[in-house]
Amino acid sequence: MAKKIESASDVSDSRSKLLEHVSQLPHLPGVYRYFDVNGQVLYVGKARDLKKRVSSYFLKNLSSPRIAMMVERIDRMETTVTRSEAEALILENNLIKALKPRYNILFRDDKSYPYLKISNEATPRMMYYRGAVDKRHRYFGPFPSSWAVKESMQLLQKIFLLRTCEDSVFQNRTRPCLLHQINRCSAPCVGKIDSDAYLADIENAEQFLRGKQSEILKNLEIKMYDYSARLEFENAAMVRNQMAALSKVLHQQGMETSGDADLDIIAVVVEGGRACVNLAMVRGGRHLGDRSYFPNIFDAAHGSIGGEIEAEVMEAFLAQHYADQYIPSQLVLNVELDAPELMLAIMEQCGHKIYCIYQPQEQKRAWLEMAVKGAHLALARALSEQGAQQMRTRALVDVLDLEVEKLDELRIECFDISHTQGEATQASCVVYENHAMQSAQYRRFNIKDIVGGDDYAAMKQVLQRRFEHFSLKLDQSETLEEGKEPDARRKMPHVVLIDGGKGQVEIARQVFVEYGLDLSLIVGVAKGEGRRVGLETLVFVDGREPKELGKESAALMLIAQIRDEAHRFAITGMRAKRAKARQTSRLEEIDGIGPKRRQRLLTRFGGLKGVEEASVEDLMTVDGISRALAEEIYQRLR
Repeated sequence: MAKKIESASDVSDSRSKLLEHVSQLPHLPGVYRYFDVNGQVLYVGKARDLKKRVSSYFLKNLSSPRIAMMVERIDRMETTVTRSEAEALILENNLIKALKPRYNILFRDDKSYPYLKISNEATPRMMYYRGAVDKRHRYFGPFPSSWAVKESMQLLQKIFLLRTCEDSVFQNRTRPCLLHQINRCSAPCVGKIDSDAYLADIENAEQFLRGKQSEILKNLEIKMYDYSARLEFENAAMVRNQMAALSKVLHQQGMETSGDADLDIIAVVVEGGRACVNLAMVRGGRHLGDRSYFPNIFDAAHGSIGGEIEAEVMEAFLAQHYADQYIPSQLVLNVELDAPELMLAIMEQCGHKIYCIYQPQEQKRAWLEMAVKGAHLALARALSEQGAQQMRTRALVDVLDLEVEKLDELRIECFDISHTQGEATQASCVVYENHAMQSAQYRRFNIKDIVGGDDYAAMKQVLQRRFEHFSLKLDQSETLEEGKEPDARRKMPHVVLIDGGKGQVEIARQVFVEYGLDLSLIVGVAKGEGRRVGLETLVFVDGREPKELGKESAALMLIAQIRDEAHRFAITGMRAKRAKARQTSRLEEIDGIGPKRRQRLLTRFGGLKGVEEASVEDLMTVDGISRALAEEIYQRLR
């Protein structure tokens, strides 16, 4: 006991010294670092005003659970004063890369982007380049991938016939190479083009990379007519071919836009305990592709970050990514930021104004939508990996404080009720085990002898039928033959998910009390506004307070996955049962589909299966089917 009192006293002394340190901080820009009792770095941050920023961490009410958890662990602090916030930004990111603090949002340092380089020589060469920039040469980019650079080089070769060979090869050629023969190089190495004409092609290529394609076409047209006026028809034909190649390329470039804009499009998406940042680059008005990043934003031992996580991730990306990278004057973002200090620091560092666009129009809007979709797809791929599924299982065990020795053995059963206006009521039970849905163990329960539409009575009946074998009032002395596995229905789950709010959960509590079962197993999933994933609330019956985990929670992502599978399984069973009972077409259930229209649909598509597989546009081809009705049919049959 004496040891505990001494430990508490030490903690109190440490916190007092820390608060005293905070009170003595200057009102100057700088970087602060928090450490725990073991000397491990917890967090690195920058501030325009060190005293104001650091003091904000020690307020009574912190909006972020992650920050509150971190503040509890702070034992001491170090600060470094800088001359400006821009210097603080650079120092902060250098320290984040070196120290990898536990509570910072960390991006992998793999931002070495390739460039397209045009050398500063008498006969300039075009080449792929990655590394430090040398001011003697001209660089265009950065490009999001090596493919984007090489694709741009191929375009320039087709249009402007620039050389790409090494200097040692160029200086020793005696006849044109194969590239000249296939019209990809003008062969300046052997004098097939004079120096002034080649330099003019270099200038046009640079203008093309800067997005000034219309000016290039006008100049080439003037040049072509000038050659024609001087009766130099061969040269005029060469320029004409250049114009044709450029026009064809511009026509094929679906990602082209007018103007010479340089901008970055950045989309942040957070789901299932992970975040994805998708960065798309536009240089000279040309969309050059995108790249996805997956920051480390969650502490495995403590769950997920709370609060406005998208804004936090966006701020961290801007600070870390552009600390040593070219930043264009326009950023198109899908998350609105309230971080004027950060943007001022970045502008001070790069030396030019930066405009953040949150509601883009026309082409920029299309690019942002593509970036958001790309982030969703990349995140879906990442979440589908086995490791991600195990991470979600671990997160759920931590959130619910489950005592499970092996994660593979965690068993979750989810129950849902489905019917149509009280008809064909069915309950479903789906099983999650070994980090995956176990479809072989799914069960359906036909609900009988209840008032139609009484979900509470249906839930009570299915739970009684499922768990009556586990009642403590029954004799539990049944034994299995040696070496024989127990029936899956004889396994007691670690979690019983109820798709519903307090009412359904209360029914489950009554059943468990009747059978003498552990109430802590019951977890209700109350739907959020608009049934959107991320807004659900977990409801308990053993005295625990409800929990709202947020859409960034890996645990909630797993719960939503299991809940949705139970709903799907219940609906498919209910529809099959209802169709069998009625022995009529599902088309009869849709308002606006009478006998004539139903007959036309079945004749047009060869039966109900064909109607189910038809798209909205296909359905609209049937006489009497409007778009609204086609969309209704499409949704109802799915």
